[in-house]
Amino acid sequence: MRRMHPTGLRTKAAAGMTLLALAASVATGPAAVAGDDSLGPAIKAIMDKPAYKHAQWGVLEVDPAKHETIHSQFPNQGFIPGSDTKLVTISSAWHTLGPDHRFTTPVYSVGTLSGSTLTGNLALVAQGDLTMGGRTKPDGSVAYTDIDHTDANDLPGATLTPEDPLAGLDMIAQQVRDSGITHVAGDVVIDPRIFTPPPLDPQPTPLIINDNLIDLLTTPTSAGQPAQLMWRPQVAPYTVTSTVQTVAAGGTTNITVSASPDGTHITLSGTIAAGAQPVLRTSGIQDPNAFGRTALIEALGRAGVTVTAAPTGANPQNLLPAGYTGDPQVAKYVSPPYSQYAKLILKVSHNLGANLALCNIAVFKGSTDCFDAFPVEQAFLRDVAHVDPAQFQLDDGRGGDATERATPNGLAGILAYWLRTPDAAAFRNSLPILGVDGSNASTCTACPARGKVFAKPGTVIGQDLLNNGLSIADQSQAGYLITDDGRTLIFVVMVNAAAVPDIQGVLDVFNDSNEISALLQQQASRHWHDEDD
Repeated sequence: MRRMHPTGLRTKAAAGMTLLALAASVATGPAAVAGDDSLGPAIKAIMDKPAYKHAQWGVLEVDPAKHETIHSQFPNQGFIPGSDTKLVTISSAWHTLGPDHRFTTPVYSVGTLSGSTLTGNLALVAQGDLTMGGRTKPDGSVAYTDIDHTDANDLPGATLTPEDPLAGLDMIAQQVRDSGITHVAGDVVIDPRIFTPPPLDPQPTPLIINDNLIDLLTTPTSAGQPAQLMWRPQVAPYTVTSTVQTVAAGGTTNITVSASPDGTHITLSGTIAAGAQPVLRTSGIQDPNAFGRTALIEALGRAGVTVTAAPTGANPQNLLPAGYTGDPQVAKYVSPPYSQYAKLILKVSHNLGANLALCNIAVFKGSTDCFDAFPVEQAFLRDVAHVDPAQFQLDDGRGGDATERATPNGLAGILAYWLRTPDAAAFRNSLPILGVDGSNASTCTACPARGKVFAKPGTVIGQDLLNNGLSIADQSQAGYLITDDGRTLIFVVMVNAAAVPDIQGVLDVFNDSNEISALLQQQASRHWHDEDD
């Protein structure tokens, strides 16, 4: 679920911003259709529910092999896209960086090495690596769960991956030790100069450990007893105190998290019912550079390397040299390929990773300004994907603003682009699979379309205080339908301005969008079967 939030206007000028007409349309037929009567009674019944009385639906389904439109309803109207914005961001990043791109985070010794003592400082030069080894599985892939820990405060059922969030720093520390250094008579410094953190929510930073979050997992014990708490990563000076009590089975589970202004003192309070599933919450890391510095000093200690400087405190960026020419590299962490990060971002709708992708693009093009990614995105749409950039209005990487817009035709154009590339299968498999994994895992777990719909959902919700309810600014699905005989179709389903009374209504709208996806898949399968007969 993506909550609506306002942001200030951000204006970025780009030279040569000439918008081209669509070079190759993904659909033939009328440019706009007020209502598509061919959708069938089951889909129309969903669209006619009370929640959608004042809403608007956009639908586009095309057969890219035949260049035929199957369904079309307002295909060129701008809709709030929510997290379908990530299709633009990640497609651009995948193309710009390349699927095999790896982030190499180096550590330099800046000073004089005498025997095993470095008189000087160790500098870790952050590179905008999304996970820094904290999700890397033994086979080199990146782990994810269907509901990510980054959504734990908003969605029930979020779970943790089993990997150690500090694994990358431990690898770096061991390499420092293997280089012959056992004592640093000086300090450890994080160099964050690769880009300036942009004013986005969540804010990407050059060094990210555990998504800049402290995980807080509460497990019930027996009624009347304190609940059990596990938290990670445990790095000084962070402390966590829990007063959560276990109540009788069937009782109320309600856990509140609060933190000191600097985020280092975290408190949990409330209740959890006996027999209930563990409840995951998170608390934000306010200063990623200071956190990373301390975490690295502690990792060095575990590897047998002592550091003279106090382990906690601000990151002493003033100690950094202008550059590292002549300074030996004593360690490095090399990330999994970018295609694995793209898969994580798309599978779980990872907001931080999507915003970070803008910074990754900008850095790759030689800029420290993350918003310099937008001219690159525009050029990708226009010159590579052959999609008119004017079909989008975007101001972040994640799709968090109700001011953003995308047309069904524009989204379908990006999906059509991927089918023309060698990475078509890899990209498709990076999308959530209906009833199987990612954001769409919990819907259609036993329906005929299970495993045959690959789509990125988008959700933007906000409060409707006037009517004491919730406003769904967007609920959308965009991706591929695989018919029962193996044909690939492109589809986009978007609804804006639905109104529901509570969070259950939000879930109902989400399920409705997935049910429409499943019905489209079944319709297409029956159509092809009948046509073949």
